[in-house]
Amino acid sequence: MDKPFLLLLFLLLSCSLPISISSYNVPAIFTFGDSIVDAGNNHFNKNCSVQADFPPYGSKFFHHPTGRFTNGRTVADFISQFLGIELQSPYLEARLAVMNGSRRNYPSNGINFASAGSGVLRQTNQDSGVVPIQEQLQKFQALVQKKHIDKNLLDKSLFFFESGSNDIFNYFLPFGTPTLDPDAYVQAMLREVENLMGHIYRLGGRRIAVFSLGPVGCVPARVFVPNAPVEKCFGRMNVMVKKYNEGLESLVKDIPVRYPGAVGVYGAVYDAVQRYRATPARYGFTNVMGACCGDGPLRGLLQCGKEGYKICPNPEMYLFWDYFHPSEHTYKLISKVLWGGKNSTIRPFNLQTLASML
Repeated sequence: MDKPFLLLLFLLLSCSLPISISSYNVPAIFTFGDSIVDAGNNHFNKNCSVQADFPPYGSKFFHHPTGRFTNGRTVADFISQFLGIELQSPYLEARLAVMNGSRRNYPSNGINFASAGSGVLRQTNQDSGVVPIQEQLQKFQALVQKKHIDKNLLDKSLFFFESGSNDIFNYFLPFGTPTLDPDAYVQAMLREVENLMGHIYRLGGRRIAVFSLGPVGCVPARVFVPNAPVEKCFGRMNVMVKKYNEGLESLVKDIPVRYPGAVGVYGAVYDAVQRYRATPARYGFTNVMGACCGDGPLRGLLQCGKEGYKICPNPEMYLFWDYFHPSEHTYKLISKVLWGGKNSTIRPFNLQTLASML
């Protein structure tokens, strides 16, 4: 067999092989929020009591605890994999690595600033040592201003925001009387989100994805709340959640008007989760009420991994992994509809379309 023929055969075979290089113009993801998207920042914050850095957290995908409040990956992780980029490190882990010299620079694939237990209001769980979104933003701003993050990276990157469930959940806890009525409280939350968006834009962010809260009134931890029903979701809490979500979507719709050159999408996570609850078998669930891991009614009174906890044999069949957080299976379903879903779940277009924009 002569060399020209071999060369031609090689070229033909090469053309038939799938190309593995990512076709998306997204080098990095920067994430702000709470435990739904936290990649483990709290683990590196020794002053923080809100932790998930012990078994059986992380048991499904990572096979060890990572500080994520689930048994595997979160939405930010799945979207990173869909994009073909590495998972983002928690900010505090990256900072420690730069400070001790184990890495020269901050990661170029983005950074996760989220802190479990935090809220959009500064005072939410502040006594637990969590990092509110205002301080998360300050840490990002410092990296940009000190040129630890390449500014040329930012307009191509995705910015994820998800927060507010802790603020609303805490509103109903019996630890003091709220000074604001529910509507005023939600408006105070939305003002903080609006400020966050403006700061991200001024620092160079142009592609912003805002994810709604899920039905917080349905989490197993509602058994902590006085007068909340066990046999069904806590309606009053979900009313507040829906008002907040409506405000988030309104802010997203205003992004192109208020911030020239910026694009925003709104992920209706609440609606997706309610579909899973309405027809669980269709999505592979056998239990959409209680947690896989924990103890007490709905396994909602004890955090997973704490002394005395119980765990189900099949976490992928549970909507909730622990008393407050979805299982990896739920996150995977949510990620798929945010990535390639229709207008009913993410609008005005999905994350795949957002990632394809030049």
